[in-house]
Amino acid sequence: MRVLVAALLLAMAGPSLAAEVVVTDGDTFQLDRTIYRLDGIDAPEIDQTCLDQRGDVWPCGVTARDRLSAYIGNRGVRCEDKGPDPVYKHRRIGICSIESEATTLNEWLVREGWAIKFDPTAKARFAAEEADARENRRGLWKGCFAEPRDLRGWNHNGARLSGGGCHAGHENRTRDKLFRVDTAMPPGCPIKAKLALRAVGYEGIYHLPSCGSYRRLKRANRWFCSEEDALAEGFRKALTCR
Repeated sequence: MRVLVAALLLAMAGPSLAAEVVVTDGDTFQLDRTIYRLDGIDAPEIDQTCLDQRGDVWPCGVTARDRLSAYIGNRGVRCEDKGPDPVYKHRRIGICSIESEATTLNEWLVREGWAIKFDPTAKARFAAEEADARENRRGLWKGCFAEPRDLRGWNHNGARLSGGGCHAGHENRTRDKLFRVDTAMPPGCPIKAKLALRAVGYEGIYHLPSCGSYRRLKRANRWFCSEEDALAEGFRKALTCR
């Protein structure tokens, strides 16, 4: 009888013991107190825009985050910790899965078209999943998108454009839409950032809501959810911030 009662108590406690998962973008989430970036893949940045099959702009970064969050739902997640992220020092690299499922979240995101394989760290993984998503025009592949690494580097002249909606001869028009200077603030990401062209390239400056320059900056190139993310991508804090 005692064993039965104990088993019932454990079964009732099980769901409440699962660590909370907070998805911050299409390939990053916080599991309990640890932030994981999924290994070998690259999802659109939270403020990234893409083109759909008609050539209209849509917030693919926010959508990728929402799809990952909806897929996880209230289910438990387990991660294999692969060590610290070499770029984002406050994050860990992870290979993660829903509890009791064999397919990793890394694989699922690429197969559903919400992320691409990220070489060289992919190490020949996810090629089949990416090819399947591209052939069936799932997720990002239904339209046209710039590789997230090119958005991070603001490489609008040499950006690699992918997807069934990319049209030859329209790259300039496409890049104007993919590298916008008036992107709306993604939910929960209030830090404005502006790129300034210098002799040796672009210099990024971010502005917190408390900065004196925040309201004066009417058009932002980028938006960030945290100062750590802005610093990791090479942006510095505005001098008007205290």
